[in-house]
Order: sequence, then C-alpha cells, then structure tokens
Amino acid sequence: MIVKLKQAAAFNQFVPRGPQERSWTGNLQLDKAEMKSSSPVVHPAPAQSAFEETCCCRRHHHEPACGRFTPSVRYGFNNTEPAGPEALSSSLTIHLLTQNPEKEQNLIMDVWTQRVAGIIAQVALLVSSRLGTTGADVCDSALVSNLPPSSFRSSSQLSGSHAPGFAKLNRREGAGGWSPLTSDGYQWLEVDLDERTTVTAVATQGRYGSSDWLTSYLLMFSDTGHNWKQYRQEDSTGAFPGNSNADSVVQYKLQRPVIARFLRLAPLDWNPNGRVGLRLEAYGCPYTSDVVSFDRGDGGLVYRSSSRPGQTSGEVVSLKFKSLRNCGTLLRADGPGGFGLSLQLERGKLQLLLRRGGTPSSEPRQLASLGSLLDDQHWHQVVLERRSAQLNLTVDKHTEKVQIPAEFDHWDVEQLVVGAAPSLDSEKPASFRRNFHGCLENLLFNDLSVIQLAKTNNHQVTATGNVTFSCAETVSVSVTFPGPHSFLQLPGPAASTPGVLSVWFQFRTWNKAGLLLTFDLPQQTGTVWLYLSEARLRLQIHKDGRAQLELSAGFALNDGQWHSVDVTSRRGRLSIAVDEAEGGLAHASPSFPVSVGRQLFFGGCPAEDNHPGCRNPFDTFQGCMRLLSVDNEAADLILVQQRRLGNYSQLQIDMCGIIDRCSPSRCEHGGRCSQTWTVFHCNCSDTGYSGATCHSSVYEQSCEAYKHSGNTSGHFYVDVDGSGPIKPQQVYCNMTEDSTWMVIEHNNTERTRVLPSPGAVQHSVHFDYSTQEEQLSAAIGQSEHCEQELSYHCRKSRLLNTPEGSPFSWWLGGPGSGRVQNYWGGAQPGSQQCACGLQGVCVDPQHYCNCDADRVDWAEDSGLLTHKESLPVRSLVLGDIQRPGSEATYRVGPLRCHGDKNFWNAAFFDKETSYLHFPTFHGELSADISFLFKTTASSGVFLENLGIKDFIRIELSSSTQVVFSFDVGNGPLEVRVESSVPLNDNRWHRVRGERNVKEAVLRLDELPAATQEAPADGHFHLQLNSQLFIGGTASRQKGFRGCIRSLQLNGVTLDLEERAKITPGVRPGCPGHCSSYGSLCKNRGRCVERANGFQCDCDLSAHTGVFCHTEVSASFKSGTSVSYSFKEPYEFFGNGSGPPSSVRPDRALRGENVSLSFRTSQSPALLLLVSSFSSKYLVLLINENDKLELRYKLDSSREAVVLSSSVRNLANGQLHSVTIRRWTDSVSVQIDHNAREDFNLTSDGELSDIKSVVLGRVYQSEDLDSSLSRLASLGFTGCLSVILFNSISPLKAALLHPDTSPVVVTGSLVQSNCGSSASPNPRAAEDTHPLSDQSGSAGSGQPLVNAIRTDSALIGGVIAVLIFAVVSGLVVTGRFLYRRKETYRNQDVRGVKRDDSQDLDFNTQTDSQNVSSENPKEFFI
Repeated sequence: MIVKLKQAAAFNQFVPRGPQERSWTGNLQLDKAEMKSSSPVVHPAPAQSAFEETCCCRRHHHEPACGRFTPSVRYGFNNTEPAGPEALSSSLTIHLLTQNPEKEQNLIMDVWTQRVAGIIAQVALLVSSRLGTTGADVCDSALVSNLPPSSFRSSSQLSGSHAPGFAKLNRREGAGGWSPLTSDGYQWLEVDLDERTTVTAVATQGRYGSSDWLTSYLLMFSDTGHNWKQYRQEDSTGAFPGNSNADSVVQYKLQRPVIARFLRLAPLDWNPNGRVGLRLEAYGCPYTSDVVSFDRGDGGLVYRSSSRPGQTSGEVVSLKFKSLRNCGTLLRADGPGGFGLSLQLERGKLQLLLRRGGTPSSEPRQLASLGSLLDDQHWHQVVLERRSAQLNLTVDKHTEKVQIPAEFDHWDVEQLVVGAAPSLDSEKPASFRRNFHGCLENLLFNDLSVIQLAKTNNHQVTATGNVTFSCAETVSVSVTFPGPHSFLQLPGPAASTPGVLSVWFQFRTWNKAGLLLTFDLPQQTGTVWLYLSEARLRLQIHKDGRAQLELSAGFALNDGQWHSVDVTSRRGRLSIAVDEAEGGLAHASPSFPVSVGRQLFFGGCPAEDNHPGCRNPFDTFQGCMRLLSVDNEAADLILVQQRRLGNYSQLQIDMCGIIDRCSPSRCEHGGRCSQTWTVFHCNCSDTGYSGATCHSSVYEQSCEAYKHSGNTSGHFYVDVDGSGPIKPQQVYCNMTEDSTWMVIEHNNTERTRVLPSPGAVQHSVHFDYSTQEEQLSAAIGQSEHCEQELSYHCRKSRLLNTPEGSPFSWWLGGPGSGRVQNYWGGAQPGSQQCACGLQGVCVDPQHYCNCDADRVDWAEDSGLLTHKESLPVRSLVLGDIQRPGSEATYRVGPLRCHGDKNFWNAAFFDKETSYLHFPTFHGELSADISFLFKTTASSGVFLENLGIKDFIRIELSSSTQVVFSFDVGNGPLEVRVESSVPLNDNRWHRVRGERNVKEAVLRLDELPAATQEAPADGHFHLQLNSQLFIGGTASRQKGFRGCIRSLQLNGVTLDLEERAKITPGVRPGCPGHCSSYGSLCKNRGRCVERANGFQCDCDLSAHTGVFCHTEVSASFKSGTSVSYSFKEPYEFFGNGSGPPSSVRPDRALRGENVSLSFRTSQSPALLLLVSSFSSKYLVLLINENDKLELRYKLDSSREAVVLSSSVRNLANGQLHSVTIRRWTDSVSVQIDHNAREDFNLTSDGELSDIKSVVLGRVYQSEDLDSSLSRLASLGFTGCLSVILFNSISPLKAALLHPDTSPVVVTGSLVQSNCGSSASPNPRAAEDTHPLSDQSGSAGSGQPLVNAIRTDSALIGGVIAVLIFAVVSGLVVTGRFLYRRKETYRNQDVRGVKRDDSQDLDFNTQTDSQNVSSENPKEFFI
C-alpha cells in the first residue's frame, strides 16, 4: 500500500493499486509560516536513516497490539530546486507495508486515526527545511530514546524488569516501563542527558500492557543532579497533566524552555486501580555556552570597547549567572566623565545603580530592582539595554523600564568590568568591595562574546585574579518543609557528653512562626523547643511541666533570606546565635545540663498524637533548611531520602521550593505586598483602591456618579478610569446648578494685571493644574461638555489684530504642552476672532475684538472656550503690553466639565435572543466588571465570554440571585449573591464582579459581598478567544430582557448605545430613573425624569438644594417681619413657593399642616401668625414659661382656644422642630423627639379667607386681642427655618423668590445656616477625605477697579464711595416714607442674602415617591 502526498490541498481520496498494495493519493496544504513554527505533537519511533524510517511488527501471542502495523515512511524530494515557495511541487510517497492484507481496510482507517498526526508532523519538518528552515531553528529532537540504561535513576523499582532504563516512550522492553517498589508521593524517575541541553517538551505514557500510569506529576531539573528546581508554568501551576490509559501519549510543550542536564519526574497521582507506571520522552536540542567562574571572589574580567565615542546610540549587555551568595557586584559599565552603571546583587535581588561622575565616594542612585531569591544556585537571565536615555532591565522574564538623566544621552560604554576589579574609590579599603561569587554564562556586549574573547586572550579583555572557564559548583543539599505535616527526624549523637550541645543549620522562610527544632534532654528530663515567633528566634526549655529557660535573638527572620542558627551549650553556658551573631546573640547559664537525647525533630512532629519524644505546641515550620549538623557532624540528607538514616514525612529533599509570591508583585496601584509560605497579601491603605490585589477603586468615576450616590457639592476624589492605571484626582463637584459640574483648578484663576518687563516684548504665563496630564485628558474625554473662561481687559493693548494679520497674543491649549490657538473666548477655533466679532457687536466694526480697537477706554473681550480638543488652557502669551499707556489684565478660569458619557450609556434588550457583541475581553490576571441593570424578567445572562476551556459569565439566575461564574483551568467556580427582595422590580441595581489571582468577589447593590478564594497553586491566567456577548450568549439562549447601563470592564466603558444603533432587537438608551433614584429627593421633593438622569423639584418643599435637603434658614431681629399675603380666599392645597397660576376663591381650610424649626432665647416670642379677612387666626408662640403655645380662633364670635404643650425650656438657644396637624377639631403637636400631644378644639370651625402668613414682628395686629397684639409688636429675635404652612413656604419665598412671590420683607433678614444642627450631608464625610470646603465661587476674581492699583483707580474709588453715600441716604429716606404708608415691599434687598443657585427648572412631570397623593394647588385674589 502506497500513500502519495502532494503539497497543494487537502487529503481527498483512496486509490487501490493492487491486492497487496494500495495507494492513498491526496494533497497536503502546508503554510510556510506554520511549517517554520510548528513542532510535532506525536513522534514516531527513531528513523533508520536521515530520509527513511522502517519499523516491522512481529506477531506474538502475548502482544495483543502486534496486530496493528507501523508505517514505513520514505521521504524523497525532486533534486531540482524550485524557483520559489510558490513553485514548490515536491511529491512525497509513503509506503505502508503490512502482512495482513485481509484486514487492509481496517488498517487504512487505523493509519488515519492513529498515525496520521505523526506523519503530518514529519512532513511539515521536511518541507519546512526545504523552504529554508535549518535544523538549528527547530528544537524538538528526541532526547531520551537513545540514552543507555545507565542514564536512568529512580527512587526504587518494583523488579529488574521494571527498572528505570525501560522507561522509554513507545518501548516494550522489560515490563514495558518503570514502576517503583511502592506507589507513593516519594518516588521519582531521573534522566541524565549527559550534558546541558535545551528541553522544549516532555511526553509521558503508561507502562505497556498494564493498568499503571500517572495522572499528574511534577517536573524538576538540575545541572548537577542535586539542588533540583521545580518547573512551573507561567501561572505558577506546578502539576503537569498525565495519562488516562497505558498506551496514549500526552505531550506538554514547555512555555519556557529548560536548560539542564538532569530531568526528574515525581508522580503526584496515578491510576487508582493500578500502580505508578511511566514511559517518557523529552524533546529539545543541544545547548552550547561560554562559561566563566569567579568562585573565590578575587577574579574578574575587564572588557574595553573599541567603538568610538558617539558611534552608537545604545548598547545591549546580556548574560546568565548563578550564585550561592545573595550579594555582590555582578557587572559595572564605565563611561566617560566617571559616569557609569552597575548591576549588583543585594539580598537576592538585582539592583541597577547609577553612578555620577566627579564624586566616586558618593552613594550610587538606584534606578531599578528586579528579581528575588537569585542566590538559589540556578541560572538567571539578565539583559540590560540602553537606548539613549532609556534603560530596559530584564531579569528572567520580567522587565522594568527606567529613564536616566539627560547627561546620559551621549554616554558610551568605555569598559565593562565583571567580577572583582579595583575600587573606584582609592580611599576605601578592599574590604568595602563585595565581589561576585559564582558563574557567568554567555556574556555578550552588543552580540560580542566577552568570555570567548577572554578564552582566546584577545587584547580587548583582561583577566584578573582567579578566573576559570568552567562552572565548578558546591553541592549543597536542601530540604523543603512544604506543609503542616512535614517533619525531619535525625538520630542524636552516638556518644554525647552531658552538658555539651552543638546544633548548626540554615533556614529561610516567609512565615513569622514555626517550630525549627525540638528534642528531649537525656533521660527525658525536659524538652527543648527552638522556634520562630513574631519573626524572632526563641529557645524554650520545659522541665517538670513549666518553662525553666527562655532565650530570644534576631528579628525579621521571615524575609526569605538564608539565616544561620547556632545552638551551643558548653561549660554550663547555653547560647543561641543568628547569622554568626551578626543577627543576634543570646545566652544563659542554666542550672541543669543541656544536651541532645536520642533523636531530634526538625520542622515539626509526626502526625501521631503524643508521639514519644516529640510534641509541638507551636506552628509547623514551612520553609527550607540546609547544612544541618549535630555535634559538628553533618547530616547526610541523601541517606535520609533513601530511608537509610532517620525518618521524614512530606519533605522535598535536595531542593528548596521557596517561591517569592511578591516578585513580581501582584498588588496593583502601589499596594504593598507581604507573604507567607503559601499566600501573599496586599496592603491597600492610602492607595485609593481596595480588594485582594488593590484592583478596584474606592472612588467614583465622575461627579455625576457621586451625585447619584446621594452626595452634595464638595471636594471629591474622582477616578476617571476606575481600576485602570490613571490615579484618582481631587476635584470640586458643584451640584447646585442644573448640571453637575466638575471643577479642576489651576495655579492662577484670579484676574491678574500684566506688568511690563524691561526688554521683554511679550508676557508669557504657564498654568499648572491640580491634576496630572493623563487625568486631565481622561476627564475631558469622558465629559459631555467642557468649558473654560478666557477674558482680557485692556486699554491701548491690542489682542488678536485682524484675521489677515499676525496676532499679537495667543494661547496654547489641548493635550501635552498644548497647541497654538489664535481665537478668544466665545469664538470658534481658527477664526482669530473674539466673541464680539462672531456676533458682530465689536466697538470697532473694522476689528473682530474689542481690544483691537486700541482705545484709551477700558474694553473687554471675554467668553467661554468650549472646544474640548483645545482644552485646557496651558499657556498664555500677551504681546501688546510694552507701549506707553498700555494696560491689561487677564483671567483664565478653572476647567469646568459636566455630563458623564459613561454613566448613562445604556441599551435596552427587548428579546431574549437579542445581544450585543464586542471584541474579546482581556483580563488574564485581573478582571473587574461593573454595570447597572433593571428588568422585569426573572432570569437572563448579562455577559459572557468564552475561550477554548476558560470562560467568564455574569447572569441573573433567578429573580433574587446574581451569579458570577468563570473557569481559568481549575474547573468552574461560582460566586452567588442572594437578595431578600426581588431584583426584577424595574429599578436600577448595581453589579460589581472582580476576579484576580487570589479570589473572586461579587457585589450586588449594598448587600454584603460574596467571595470565593482561588486555589493557592492553580491556574490563574484567564484565556478567552471568542467575542464578548452582552445581554445574551453565543447560543442565543437565556438572553437578558431589560436595560444594562454603564458597563465597564477593567475601567473601560463599552459604548452600548453606539452598538445598539446598528443591532436589531436592541435599542439605545433606557428611560425611567425616578423609580430608582426618586428616594434621593427629600422633604417632599418631587422626582422629575430627564433623558439622562433625574432632578428633584423642590417647589412643594420648604428645603432647597439638589435633593431638597438644604434647609432655608434666616436670622431674625426684633424688627424683622416676613409677610406672605393672599388677595383671594385661599384653598387648602395651595402651592406658594412659585408664582400663582390660577384663582379659585370661596374655599376654606378645615385643617392645616404646619412645620418649622426655631432657635431663640426670647420668651415670650411670636413664631408664626396666620390671619384671615374674617378676623380668624392661628398663632404659634413661646409663652413666658418657655413652652409652646398654640392659639386657634376659628369663630370670630368666640374667644381663641389656647393649647399649651408640656415640653419645657424651648427658649434655651437650641434648635427645636415643631410639627402641627389639625383636621376639624383634632390637633396634634410634635416637638423634637418628644411624644406627640393630642388636643381637641371646642368647635370644628374653618380657617377661611386666609389673608396672610406672618413671621417675626406683626405690624398690623388690629384683629388680635390686646395681650397677643403686645406680643406681636415685640417681634422675634433668633432663627427660623424650613417653615411650611400646608404647601406654602413663606421664608423660602422671601429669600429665594422675592420678585415672583407675594411676600413683603420688613427689617433685616439675613439668610444663614442657623437652622442646621449637623452637616447637611453626613454621608459626604464617608465618601470623601476630610478636606476644607471651597469658599466662594471658583476663580471668581476681583473687579477690574480693584485689580488695577493706580492713581486713577484711587480717584474712581473715592467717587464711588461718595455716590454710594448719597444713594444710601436716599434709600433710608424712601424706606422711612414707605413704612409710613405701610406699603413697603422688599426695598431693603441689600440686607437679604440669597442662595447663589436658584432652584432647578423642570419641564416634565412624573410621579414622586415623596409627595402626598393629593393634588396641590394655590389660589390668589
């Protein structure tokens, strides 16, 4: 049977050639790029020659698989070289030989199903080599199959036929593979590759014809057969997937190739119905290198560059190193002028240091620090690249970029110094120099091998001291204590001297606590514990059930560094020393001898309770130990591993498995990383972020978001990109206007006079903003509208000249340093005009700016800059200021922006099958998703993104539950939050999900967060590749019906509205916000819908402000009176806070609601009077007993009914609130938090024909009795606040709407916050840092007359004072005459301080959650 393959298309047909031979003819389409990058997944048996592989199968009764066949593959290409890849037409014939023609058809299918992958892989290799790929480019040769049996070692073997030498892939010799004597977690199989080799992949197979195979294993590597290092994938996962049967081959391509001589596989799990069984293969290629060793610390190499100064704009230095020492100078690059760079090991980290010229004794400046635990005696890759003033430092796979000073722009490397070298500072003795101890490999300077030059005695390289061109390593056997049940038991000394003790070892750990060593004293007279507590070393001896002796030494011993411990007892003196006494020394003189008993336990005790000779009341040690010695005799840990010495459990011998989980730090946004042996922690304090990795911002992204969280105006930190890289910025949020403004200040918002400078033609000023560049750009881009005031007051100082001429002045605005702009505030970009020119109203029609008229009178050109691309204003250049008589002032206001395009970005999904799709979400290590939704459906998928195996999804699983689910390779995980109320209530609900390497968190509204911890040693890279679906799934099932708003992924807002415009079944936008935010409208405020958001209508409230939460208060003096008048009979439900809209007389009040707050020390005092045209009234007063008194006169023919409260001391200067309700003859009074008091009137009359509501002094009291009239004439001194008579707020009308309300103010009325007993917004203190309030309007500036301090200004000021005095006299006279006529209406407006912000305008009406169900109206005569 012959198979022919041609490189053209896909396989297509079988063609029979004869009874014994068939040909499969087809075409194979191979992409050149794929052929260069592909590697075989399944490898056939070794070939007999370079172009032929033959394998025959002999039938044996004990080999059931021999009925299968192995193909014979013959490769052949035409000798003629094709003209190019497109002309390649090489044919390939593959002969498949079999001795079983009757089963040919089955064999053909067997070929297709079992061997075609290997055939295609081999074809790909050969064709790729035909296209120019050399063997050096492909690193996937089989490394194990040709090794002799002596290259294999194992922990044990079941029998001679199960020896490790039989563990070769696809081989059947012996028992068909390796099996250990005992199947447990302490077994291993080791392969010696004979030399250091690049390993790119490993493959495993079970033992042939058995039930023995591995399901998972660890891969370790070493250069020496000792000091093993576990291979970990990119996401720190150590376990490799194994097999599911004995025959299939599972290959794993290493994410990072390994360069090692020895490989070791350690089984983790195996077939539960069998034993550990293994056949393996490794793939790779030879590795060559140049090595140099500085093992004594006195050797070094000096390379002198031959490049001329300035010839290169950068250099690249690359090398590998290994060392057992955690400090030492690795490399120094010297340049002209004494400037230089150096790489230095410090506490196991590699530091990049900058040395400045001229001061050799000065301390170098650290530019970067990378790596950790670099003293582990394993190779580490270092690349240092300089490009002008930028340096890129790479250690292993992590890179840090740094900027170096400008003087390095033309800096060149004159020499490289590696290892020991003469000190730069001759004043310092040699002991101050810490030289590198270890090996270097492949030291390249601009691709030139420095070690190779040294080996050939090149004149550019000088060797000093002891330098050898090989790497002789010291064998040091470490042991790792990974878990809570780890321990090492060693026998005590064979012959110990009473009172003599010597135990020495080294350890490293991240834990603050753990037992290091314990042993019993001889004859079990006591117990010694040596342990860590609070990162200090402590020794404790117990005798007779109590502590007889305690010592402590050292500190911060959980830093991951190697620390030595020396415990000695001799001549009655016991001492413990840390780090050769440099880290601490403690000693004591016990009254009893201290020596070792029969055995010692390191790290912990056996799991059995009350094990004889070992009891551990402390934590178990997790870390590494090495160089253990007892009574000056070193412990052979290899014998321990072979079970020939002592005992152990759950140890990793001959390796230190410590991992620095903080290098690189997974803590984001400046969070500080700390760790234990198993986990890391992030300290997020003072970062502005929260969560396990400091990923999520604690601040809102805009002022708009703060407003809808219930906050009011003030300083806030705004994080415009949420969890993104841009830091929070402090802004002022002004929420008193129709729009919510974000105000960003700069260093000069006041009106400033331009002072001529001698010799200067122009005046230039730069503006520094309170936020950084990236924050500014993001804030402007996120806002719907931005503006900045730009004004120029001038006298004989021209501004822009004409559109045809060169401008005298200009400004720079926009991103970065800004672009030149030649238009002024109020005009269009590029127009070279001012606002008056655009409107055609300039003082000189020949010019387009008022100042360009060049007049001696003061003129002004001002307006708003609203083109966002030109904002903010960065600099201002003024040119016409040097001429005689020229004067000018300018003002650049703060940047003001409103509208959050992200906050209201929404889409409505009206079908379960509708969805929006976006590009793949990339959140490999950290993913946060936040959005708001509202729906009436009980379930639906909000978001889904799939990968090959991984996925991420958020869904409404039921009407009360939201589920956040994902899979990063460890199996699906779910986080659920259950709500006690239905979520399909058509109100907005906020969902925030975050997944990072430590945990997954789901938050719903203000409910407690649900958390799911991630596996400590599992996959954590989220790998997705499909489109991101919003509102549905790829299967178009379980879609979401409703609205999704403000959807953000890792701080980036998805534009749902734009995508919805072009997607069927989805509509942009989503109306209806009052159902969710209406509760923010307080004190009878009414929620009004807007296209994007809502507003609170405060017309029916005695309060004002954005949420009708700000009290309206005023300070009254004895002569102050506020009278709200009615000229027509008044209806009960009236609206008096705005202008009257209709007149409906002949209505009477059968009840009323009155509420107010007051603060006074006066008694008696009248608070409020409601009078009528029919001599009826209602009076609220404080009597002479400091009690509240209510007088009703509802029948003009009867005396007034007096109702007195029992609450005392109301004239104590404190704030009191009063609420009065009457319906017919029933009256209730509530004062502060006291119990409500109920009264009954003698009649149920009506308070008809309302005439006025009077606060303070009553000037017309003819309808009152004499005692009440005298009281009314005294007036009121104190504070009145939030006064409401039914729907009438007379004080609010007087203070805020005096021109449109029927109110008369007499005397001094000053608005104040005297009615506030606490902060009007206590929540603001929770959401912001304690910052001082901003006083006044931002950057209001002073009037021009105050800004120009000249003689003319002084004369003008005097004239203004005289005019003011005359006008004041006339006003006083007029006021007196008006009072005589009793028709004075609010002429004293100078004494009334009004709120800067008027109530908001509303155009639409909607239902309110905080308004009574009645329909309020107001009538006037």
